[in-house]
Amino acid sequence: MEAGNVTTVTAFILLGLSNNPQTQVALFVLFLGIYLLTLTGNLLMLLVISTDSHLHTPMYFFLCHLSFLDASYSSIIVPKLLENLLSKWKTISLLKCFTQISLVIFSGATEACLLSVMAYDRFQAVCHPLLYVVAMNRKVCTSLVAASWAIGMGTGLVNTILLAQHHFCGPNLIRSFACELPPVLLLACSDPSISIASILTTMVVLGLGTLVLLLGSYNRIIMTALGINSATGRSKIFSTCSSHFLVVTIFYGSGVTRYMTPASGSALEQVLSVQYSVVTPLLNPLIYSLKNQEVKAALRRMLARKPRLTF
Repeated sequence: MEAGNVTTVTAFILLGLSNNPQTQVALFVLFLGIYLLTLTGNLLMLLVISTDSHLHTPMYFFLCHLSFLDASYSSIIVPKLLENLLSKWKTISLLKCFTQISLVIFSGATEACLLSVMAYDRFQAVCHPLLYVVAMNRKVCTSLVAASWAIGMGTGLVNTILLAQHHFCGPNLIRSFACELPPVLLLACSDPSISIASILTTMVVLGLGTLVLLLGSYNRIIMTALGINSATGRSKIFSTCSSHFLVVTIFYGSGVTRYMTPASGSALEQVLSVQYSVVTPLLNPLIYSLKNQEVKAALRRMLARKPRLTF
């Protein structure tokens, strides 16, 4: 759209991962399979946790929210990716693009908060077992989850509102398969310094803040475990915390690398984006189900139940 000599972009073009039709079909099949597995894995975790009374504990209450968040986050990114792989016109309106960015930031911020809350829960369980029931009662758990969602929502809204203030006059080519803040900011014709400062502040305050809480909790957990004389006790503590620690490592490793490096549209950047937004939501339920004996036992109990026939 042109107004006098000023051009205003009304839509962006997502360049995607490949221009080769055969490669696009292969990627469509691959990502569709990953997406279906992601939804199945996370929804199965939700079903197992909600139906098995043995898992009605704070740890699995937080895990339930994490699974719901992963399923939602995957649904923000992958459907549009699948559509563009088979579509000739890979456009996305500014409104839809900004909405996707807002939801991506919201999901990432909320997950960072949830992971730190889960680490705090493990800290209370390991370091203060006698006070655990009191310290992590239902009201406290609900408040921590509500705060995580509220922080994520506020972070997404603030960064997206600042982004929406910019003027986009062209070009409108996004070197990615999804609308993400770094590549979209490169297209702004107005000064992007406020948005850059906002996202960097978010990364430092929220990212570093939650990481400090995580490391502090795990430092106390490790010190407590090393102080136990029983090898069985130490093994149980490390087994309980290993799944969560692995999820944290994957989330922060891929997320920090993706958002703390300059946007360039390089092949490595695309791989990191795919790993962060497509693969990670699939890995979380697999890690918790394969490495967690309680989840595996609950799954076996659920599969062993014989359906009651009524006439």
